[in-house]
Amino acid sequence: MRLLTFSTLYPSSVRPSHGIFVETRLRHLLASGSVQSVVMAPVPWVPLSHQRVGHYRAFARTPRQERLHDIEVLHPRYPLLPKVGMSTAPFLLAAGCARSLHKVLERGYEFDVIDAHYFYPAGVAAMLLGRHFGKPVVITARGSDINLIAQYTIPRKFIIWAARRAAAVAAVSQALKYSLEQLGVDAAKVCVLRNGVDADVFRPLDRDVERARLGIDGRLLISVGNLVELKGNELAIRSLKSLPDASLFLIGDGPDRRRLESIARETGVGERVRFIGTVAQKDLPRYYSAADALVLASSREGWPNVLLEAMACGTPVVAARVGGTPEVVTSPVAGVLFEPRTVQALTSALQELFGSPPRREDTRHYAEGFGWNETTLGLRTLFRRVVEPCEDPAQPSSGRAN
Repeated sequence: MRLLTFSTLYPSSVRPSHGIFVETRLRHLLASGSVQSVVMAPVPWVPLSHQRVGHYRAFARTPRQERLHDIEVLHPRYPLLPKVGMSTAPFLLAAGCARSLHKVLERGYEFDVIDAHYFYPAGVAAMLLGRHFGKPVVITARGSDINLIAQYTIPRKFIIWAARRAAAVAAVSQALKYSLEQLGVDAAKVCVLRNGVDADVFRPLDRDVERARLGIDGRLLISVGNLVELKGNELAIRSLKSLPDASLFLIGDGPDRRRLESIARETGVGERVRFIGTVAQKDLPRYYSAADALVLASSREGWPNVLLEAMACGTPVVAARVGGTPEVVTSPVAGVLFEPRTVQALTSALQELFGSPPRREDTRHYAEGFGWNETTLGLRTLFRRVVEPCEDPAQPSSGRAN
């Protein structure tokens, strides 16, 4: 089968960690030998006045075409007008990619299905392109596209329109599937294909060596992800008041950094909070291995990959009971879930974990049950059903591997 993978969330040589979860899923699927794929990862074009500002600079430097991990990746441009409403985004995205898609077909790559990721605007744009070129579309819902963007009236209408016309819909968690059903999407059309973890990349390293490298004596908490308000890093910072021997490393960057720095100072724990910035995926195991716990205090989540990454390195997690987190943390060896999302509840969960920590080898073994094999098999079945509906009517489903 030939796929056209379509997503604005995909790594580039300029932003190697952007949407890496989409690339990882595709790499495991390609390794099965059952599919081929060309990736179309559109990049916004912004006015010249914005091209030297912040993340817009990276957009401007992204090559039009490149090969990453032996996968052809195209980066066509589409217009993005800052501060203009999101209602036109799918149409601008589809229009900006149509010409590149014509060229893909003209050179002889006659793809069977569009594999789209993130419902808005990419999934809706993919549906527009699929109808124009006469190709079936499979859309994967990943989290905030359904849990947040679908709260807005116009995007919600477009999301429902695309979901009802897609050949199939995938969700990365049962919770996200339920949210799709609440929007009115036919449950029979939605299958759950959760993300996995690469246990060869994320593995335990020498704990003492990594802690010495970081200069850590007491307990170490880490949070990994964009510094945005929904991640709840403020709760983690404030919890340090009741954990005098603990430090917190915030790995990632984003618009919430200055506010979080201010909170750390005002709370009197500034010396125990370290802002690490962006870390390459290959270096994350060093931080995971040194930590006593990963903290994820998000207000919403689809399927948080960082939980599995930490556990694969032997580090238990403390996470808010939201979205797909209860589907990831189902055993005491994995960690502790907390609710409500308050400083007190988080602090209690951390104290519970520290009072009876699981063996790190048990946490690692638990994470190994979330490999990619089952999801890859589910994807192969799903795409085969879409391309050859008469031959394989089965509906795939993926939960935790046995």
